[in-house]
Amino acid sequence: MSSVEILSNSQFQTVYNVFSFALASMLFTSIFLLVSQPRVLPRYRQALVVSATVCGIAAYHYIRIFNSFNEAYAPTAIGGDYHLTPFGFNEAYRYVDWLLTVPLLLLETIAVLALPKATRASLLTKLIPASALMIALGYPGEIAAETAPKMIWGALSTIPFLYILFILFVELTKSLDRQPKEVAASVGRLRLLLIATWGVYPISYLFPVFGMEGSQAFVFRQIGYSVADVLAKCLYGLVIYKIARMKSAEDDPAFAAQEFEEAPSSEVRAAA
Repeated sequence: MSSVEILSNSQFQTVYNVFSFALASMLFTSIFLLVSQPRVLPRYRQALVVSATVCGIAAYHYIRIFNSFNEAYAPTAIGGDYHLTPFGFNEAYRYVDWLLTVPLLLLETIAVLALPKATRASLLTKLIPASALMIALGYPGEIAAETAPKMIWGALSTIPFLYILFILFVELTKSLDRQPKEVAASVGRLRLLLIATWGVYPISYLFPVFGMEGSQAFVFRQIGYSVADVLAKCLYGLVIYKIARMKSAEDDPAFAAQEFEEAPSSEVRAAA
């Protein structure tokens, strides 16, 4: 629960608008990915379904976050400050969301590559438990009031995070040799996007350690988490869609010719 007692009118409106932006982004990206399934071959549609599910789960939780925030703060006067109500702000919705969506983000990454069954199973059995453990270990630090336990839980959460990076950049790289050049390059950028967006979370998490406290820390944390969520889920899902399109065009020339209106293969790759 949030311990911030007062938000200025501008701070409240900023967080309100950021939550609204994140909710709309998640909802309509989910819809787009679902209706775009016919634009890829059947073997790659599972990745789009998982991507849409990730955004759908996030949209649901942003509805809960949005409602919790509205109930948590009430204005004292028109244009005045907003004070914390007895309802409080429930930050746990984010961690429930991440506990569900982070493993699915990794699942969609593996699914879109259509790897051999044994390779796919090996990667997923390593990535999914590690991602769930990373989120579970981060939550006690999020709600900790003191710096010491926050740092301890943050350090513990970093261990599975580093393990995930090892799997993505060492073990997954071995499987990219069998992927088309354009696909391998896109997967490389996808992994960098994941690191860049995931890097926002610990920075926001550690605001109190950096000396940023009170309402300012609360507002910047909500902005950081929300923007990172949009990039890690919506943008990530759209890149997954791009990779699925590229692999579909590479796998089936007839599908590519139909989808891209008889464009030459070089133009097909550029359009994907």
